[in-house]
Amino acid sequence: MLKILIPTLMLIPTIWLTPAKWLRPTTLTHSMLIALVSLSWLKHAMDTGWSTLNLFMATDPLSTPLLVLTCWLLPLMILASQNHTAAEPINRQRMYISLLTSLQFFLILAFSATELIMFYVMFEATLIPTLILITRWGNQKERLNAGVYFLFYTLAGSLPLLVALLLLQNHTGTLSLLTLPFSSPLHLSSYADKLWWAGCLLAFLVKMPLYGVHLWLPKAHVEAPIAGSMVLAAVLLKLGGYGMMRMMVMLDPLTKSLSFPFLAFALWGVVMTGSICLRQTDLKSLIAYSSVSHMGLVVGGILIQTPWGFSGALILMIAHGLTSSALFCLANTNYERTHSRTMILVRGLQMILPLMTAWWFIASLANLALPPLPNLMGELMIITSLFNWSWWTIALTGAGTLITASYSLHMFLMTQRGILPSHILGLDPSHSREHLLMTLHLLPLLLLILKPELIWGWPG
Repeated sequence: MLKILIPTLMLIPTIWLTPAKWLRPTTLTHSMLIALVSLSWLKHAMDTGWSTLNLFMATDPLSTPLLVLTCWLLPLMILASQNHTAAEPINRQRMYISLLTSLQFFLILAFSATELIMFYVMFEATLIPTLILITRWGNQKERLNAGVYFLFYTLAGSLPLLVALLLLQNHTGTLSLLTLPFSSPLHLSSYADKLWWAGCLLAFLVKMPLYGVHLWLPKAHVEAPIAGSMVLAAVLLKLGGYGMMRMMVMLDPLTKSLSFPFLAFALWGVVMTGSICLRQTDLKSLIAYSSVSHMGLVVGGILIQTPWGFSGALILMIAHGLTSSALFCLANTNYERTHSRTMILVRGLQMILPLMTAWWFIASLANLALPPLPNLMGELMIITSLFNWSWWTIALTGAGTLITASYSLHMFLMTQRGILPSHILGLDPSHSREHLLMTLHLLPLLLLILKPELIWGWPG
């Protein structure tokens, strides 16, 4: 673990001591090396499932893919925001990359924590760099409003979790993930136990976000700079799913009856947010709402507590992380050239940037879950396990997948096809930096087709 954590921590003095002209190449190389070393975690875990254990941290088949995704994303964020921050004073650029690095540090600690209080502290610590990124480097003045939404939704959701964890500590005497599954089962029956159950899951459902407590997400996404959008879509939403999977082990007898309203909200949210996507005029807002729709499926997969549901949820989280981040990068390349996110104003870009259209096409197809891609593996596993639980769910999940296909194609056709508007005269050509960025997003997605066992969460 330390061979990743210490280089990540040492990236911060590197950022501040590097000469200005070497800032980008040095940080990019350093973070890329960390990402490549993190791939060594993907070696098969031991029979117990846990590996690389130390006193406070460990990896297992559930956390490893998320850890690797976290490390993989830092160099991509530095690449993507190069143009966005190029005009700023050098100290602000250093501050920006330092925030991204600190975010990676907290996320690694959160995903690898074996102690639930440590997980909770790191879960909350990720709020601070993200909040600074949104409120300081966002585009419009609404960014302050978006930051307030982001902070208070997440804080209000996660305070009950702290109380719930302290109660659990009192009852079982431990909060270690290594021993909790083996502690005596909780006899949950009273009304207070039901509140405790809700407290345990509410923080994660707000973070996911569940439809109904999702309003902070589109605001935060639309106002955040490109790196903020990428890390929100790719990793921060996954903290919710990861936390739910970890807590579910202890909530056993109550989940069967209490999860119905949340499942209903999640599946209804898949259809509703998909329909909202069809009505969006703002490109980033459309991609943000599509995240809510995909995460609704993940919530469904986790709440029914079957191995297929869990596995499908994990696969879909990883696949969605790469796809959604790629879409935000593409939306950003459009925005940097045209300074508009309104889809009606900026269309027909295939005429000017044909190679970017190819990336748009692949990313849109990944978003609508084209057959060999991991997105489809995850969705199919979740839909199958939901159907096995209750065959009524096929109506909602089926409608959800149809609507997903519709809005993904709508997004592609609106931005790339059609007649080029007369106000777009000349745009900068696409840079090799942007093509590298898209390759590094979509290549892992395509390679995972060949070896999906890396991300399906069962000990190999």
